[in-house]
Formats: sequence, structure tokens, C-alpha cells
Amino acid sequence: MECRAYAEHLLPYFDVSVLTTCSRDHMTWDNSYPEGRTDINGVDVIRVRNESSRVMDDFGAGIVRATNPRHNREDELFFIEKQGPYCPALIEYLQEHGREYEAVLFMTYLYYPIIHGIAVKGMNSILIPTVHDEWVAHLEIIQNVFEKAKGYIYNTDEERVFAEKQYPSAVGKPSCTVGYGINVPEPETLPDVKAKYGIDDYVLYAGRVDEAKGCGYLFTYFQQFKKHHPSDLKLVLCGKPGMEIPKDRDILSLGFVSEDDKYALMRDAKVLALASEFESLSIVVLEAMMSGTPVLVNGQSEVLRGHCHKSNAGLYFSNYTQFERTLTWLLTHPAEYAQMQENGKAYVLEHYQWPHIVEQMSKLIEKVTD
Repeated sequence: MECRAYAEHLLPYFDVSVLTTCSRDHMTWDNSYPEGRTDINGVDVIRVRNESSRVMDDFGAGIVRATNPRHNREDELFFIEKQGPYCPALIEYLQEHGREYEAVLFMTYLYYPIIHGIAVKGMNSILIPTVHDEWVAHLEIIQNVFEKAKGYIYNTDEERVFAEKQYPSAVGKPSCTVGYGINVPEPETLPDVKAKYGIDDYVLYAGRVDEAKGCGYLFTYFQQFKKHHPSDLKLVLCGKPGMEIPKDRDILSLGFVSEDDKYALMRDAKVLALASEFESLSIVVLEAMMSGTPVLVNGQSEVLRGHCHKSNAGLYFSNYTQFERTLTWLLTHPAEYAQMQENGKAYVLEHYQWPHIVEQMSKLIEKVTD
């Protein structure tokens, strides 16, 4: 979504093409879309086929090889190939046509198209890394990715600080920190989701329901909270399930919902909760703030913790006791809660609007291509 928005908002200033695969599912990388060119909202989209689907046993073997302290470059490359998407045709396209573009933006740092694509010579390469402190970020081949880039577009100051500490080659090169433009519909234009879904007081989780997003912790913590604080409070989930969801009358999974329903669910939620430890921006947190809903996030993430500190529109936790205390505080301090609602809106309006973002990105592209 972030990549698509960048492409569409840059259209008034550049002719934009997007080079991607035919897949819609990152768990399999199966080819779902037809290969070739198509126009999507004015953007020239070029799709190439993946040569193979993800085989989980091979992917697991790749992780074992790449995390071995005595691993070598071949082990890292094996992991990247088995992680996917494995699409040599995408690299071939860049070898043939990459120099025809004023600049080529690569997003995100840890996948085959970026690792092999940014190594193609002769291009003005800009990296949008969306990097955070995870084991893959420490591989030697990722050092090479940052070395090849002529400039960087970061989502947050915390991401930039980590990148410049982890990758010395990034220090001193042109960069900008822009994030994502947040616009939400006017509240009165949105549907009555409480009536539609039969809910009243609830904590909302929005996004992929997955262990990697900390949902296991969120479920456990919420269930413990309800044992200690009996009430009608629910945990409502909207997003594609990628893990087993507890059979609990207080946890309601809605699956995919429309954009209007998503924003209405944010508007009416008591709190938006996100237990993910690894985030480079978190659009959903910013959307919740813009919707007037305070957030409760995983304090292990420097980015999420930073949003809370800079906005004064959210709290964070690192264990169950902190989760219990912070959620209780949000539910029982109406005056401070109301101020946090206003703080969140002001924070997003100041830092995450498209005119400023596009201006900064355009200046960086011009600087890198001079």
C-alpha cells in the first residue's frame, strides 16, 4: 500500500513505472496476476512471473543456514532465494532497461528483487529500506544493498538512526525521512459498524493476523486482562488471518473489511492495539491517531515507542503487567484520553501529509540524479 501510494503521488512530477511480480500472497508467491503491462490509476505496472513458489521446508532450511554463526555468502543467497519471491526475469528487465529511468527506487531491503536488483550497474538507485533490528538486517549481503544505493528514503527517524549505525556506507549519503501520507474519511460519512457487527466497547487490532505481528501475545494478554477485569470489552480483529485465533467470545475476527468499515472501526474503538515488535513505520497506528483513537503498542519497537513519545497519543508495554496497567489507564482517565485524541490528530497532520512527503522525495531524486 505504501509503495503504491508513493507511485501514485509522484505521478504529477514523473512518469512512473512499477516493476513487480505476479503474486498476491507472500506465503506462497504463487503467480496470480497475468504477467505483462497494465495501467493502474495512471501508473505503468510491469509484472513478471516468479519461477517457483515458496516451499516452507526449503525456506526453513535457508533460515537454518543463514543463522548459523559460521555461515557464508552462499548460505545467505540460498536463504534469500528460498524466501522468495524468486523472479530472475525482474533482474533481467533491470539489466536491459534500468538505465532508461532517471531513478530506480527499491522497496524493501530484504527480498530477492531488491538484493539482486540494486546490484545492477549504471542505475541511480534509491533504497526505501523499511529496515528494523531483526536478524536478516545483520547479514553481509544487506551491507552490500546499502552500499549500492545512492540515496535513502526512510520512514522514521528511528529507522534512519538504526540504518546509519548498522550500515556505515549509509552515513553522509543523500536521504530524506518522510513516512506515509495519512488521510481518513470524515467521521460522519462512515457507517455504523457497532450496529453492523453487534459490538459496543472494544479494542481494535487492524492488519495481518499473524504471529510475526505479535498477535499471539496480544491474544494471551487480552484474555488475561479479561480474567482480571470482567466486562463487555471485546478484542476486534480486522485483517487476513494467518494463524489460529482463540475460540473466545470476547475475541471477534471480522476478516477483511471494506476501507470505510476499517476507518469506522478505528473511529469507534476505545484503543488500537499493536503488539508487533518489528515496525519501520506502522501506517495503521497513524491512521488510528488521525481517527482520534489512542494507541497501545509494543514498547520493544523503537519506532512505535517513538510515535508515542512524539505524539503523546499512545502508551506502550513490554510485558503483561504493563499491558494491564496501560490499558486500564486508557479506559479510566477520560480527560487525559480526550487530550490524547487531539494530540494524535495534530501529530499526523504535522508530520504525515502527502504534499510535504512528495516534495522531499522529489528533491532527493533530483539530488541523486544531478
